[in-house]
Amino acid sequence: MIFVKNPEQIRLMKTAGRITGEALALAGEAVREGVTTGHLDDIIRHHIEKCGAKPSFLGYGGFPASACISINDEVIHGIPSKKRVLREGDIVKIDVGAFIGGYHGDSANTFPVGRISEEAQRLIDVTRRSFELGVEAAGKPGARIGDIGAAIDGYVSSMGCSTVRKYVGHGVGQALHEDPSVPNYGTAGRGVRLCTGMTLAVEPMVNLGGYAVRELPDGWTVKTADGSLAAHYEHTIALTPDGVVLLTKV
Repeated sequence: MIFVKNPEQIRLMKTAGRITGEALALAGEAVREGVTTGHLDDIIRHHIEKCGAKPSFLGYGGFPASACISINDEVIHGIPSKKRVLREGDIVKIDVGAFIGGYHGDSANTFPVGRISEEAQRLIDVTRRSFELGVEAAGKPGARIGDIGAAIDGYVSSMGCSTVRKYVGHGVGQALHEDPSVPNYGTAGRGVRLCTGMTLAVEPMVNLGGYAVRELPDGWTVKTADGSLAAHYEHTIALTPDGVVLLTKV
């Protein structure tokens, strides 16, 4: 079932989104060589709890941390650790959620550790641009879910990269994951028709190599099957009478 939100519910989601975006930004500012992923997780949890919210991911399905932090060929769901140290040239995906007032925010970004390779920077740029194109598609009159994925995957493919297919975006609201699913690939003009009041996590996951992925024995971490670099970019968006609003942007 798709839950369409009224203006008051979207206002509450803006609060959750702001806290989410702030926590992500603080962690991103702390990314540098020698920092552990566990330390980044501490920063995120401290800010979320300081704001009176709860980390959406902590305990979700048994996940043991407040954020998913994934490095290089890890696509998503990396488990933070005080033993995992960032190195010059790494690219780090940080995925954060915060819950307050009965609603969740969900946002992710990919950060460079010091100087990174040209191909790594290009991958980050392609991923972010694909997100922007997906959101533009969502905001057009009469848009459908398939328009978002078609815009994302069409651009990603044109840039010689691959869109992950096994994991997708989703609705966000009182639950962290709601209907509808929002694939980062698809056919324009197909799927659920978008309407005012929908709140969605649009989150392209893009690989430098092929789109296939594999899950590690820890039951969480997802890597590219071919060992190529991966990037991730996400905002929770709301479809409003005034257009698309990024609820997790700060």
